[in-house]
Amino acid sequence: MDSSSVPGSQSNKPNQTNVATDTNEITEVEDNPARNYNFREMAMATKNFRRECLLGESRIGKVYKGTLHGTGQVVAVKQLDRHGTKANKEFLAEVMMLSRIRHRNLVQLIGYCADGDQRILVYEYMEKGSLINHLHEIPPERKPLDWITRMKIASGAAEALEYLHEKTNPPILYRTFTSTNILLDGNLEPKLTDYGLVRLEIDAGNTVQQHMVSTVGCAPEYEHNGELTPKSDVYSFGVVLLELITGRKALDTTLPVDEQNLTKWVMLNGLFIFLKLS
Repeated sequence: MDSSSVPGSQSNKPNQTNVATDTNEITEVEDNPARNYNFREMAMATKNFRRECLLGESRIGKVYKGTLHGTGQVVAVKQLDRHGTKANKEFLAEVMMLSRIRHRNLVQLIGYCADGDQRILVYEYMEKGSLINHLHEIPPERKPLDWITRMKIASGAAEALEYLHEKTNPPILYRTFTSTNILLDGNLEPKLTDYGLVRLEIDAGNTVQQHMVSTVGCAPEYEHNGELTPKSDVYSFGVVLLELITGRKALDTTLPVDEQNLTKWVMLNGLFIFLKLS
C-alpha cells in the first residue's frame, strides 16, 4: 500500500501521517483500527502458547505462530514482557498510533490484547521469516538469494525507513535496525517489524540505551554519546546493506580478529573487496 493512503488526520506537511500519541485523545477502544482480542482467543490461536508455535524471542517478548479461530488467518502473536510495558491506557494509546501506520514495507499490526496485565500484539504472518535466515543460516537445500532479490530487499527496507522518518508525525526512529528485523513474505518482499515497540516500554531512565549499546551495527555517535537521530538508523541500514552485498554477518567471531567486524573490515579493505565481488 502506498504511504500516501495512510489513514489519519493531516499535518501541515504534505503526505504526512498524523498519529495520536496523547493518551487524552483515547476515549474508546473502538477508535483503534486494530482489533481487540481477549486472552482466550490468543491462547486458542497459539495452542496455549506452546513451544512448537514459538517463532522467536527478543528482549521485549516472544513471538508465536497462531491461527485465528473463525477466520483461519495465520498471524504472528507477540507476547510482550508484562513487567516492561506500559499501563493499560498508555499501551492502548501507543497501539492506536502503531495500528494507523500503513506502508507496503512495514509488517501490519492487525490486533492486540490488553486483558489484565497481558500485553500482546497481533501482526500479519511473514511466510519466509527473517532476512538473517536467508543470508547467514542457509540450509544446504536452499539456494542463496540472487543479486536482484538482495537489491529489492535493500530498496524496500530503505523505503520503509524513509516513511517512518519523514511521513509519520511525530517521526519514528527505528533504533534497532538489523537484518533480524527485516521479514520476507512468500514473494521475498521485505517488511520491517518491531518498529515503534520501544514506545511501549516503561520509561526507566537509560534502560533502552543500555539495551542498544550491545546492538551490532549501531552508529558511532550513539556509541560515543548516546545520541539517536534518523542518521543512526541510516548508519544501521548501511550495515545491513553491507551484509546483503558481502553475505557476511555484521559481527562474526569465527573469522580472524581483523575481519570480525564487517563495517571495520570494509572500511579497511573496501576497494579490494568490491573489486573482488565484481
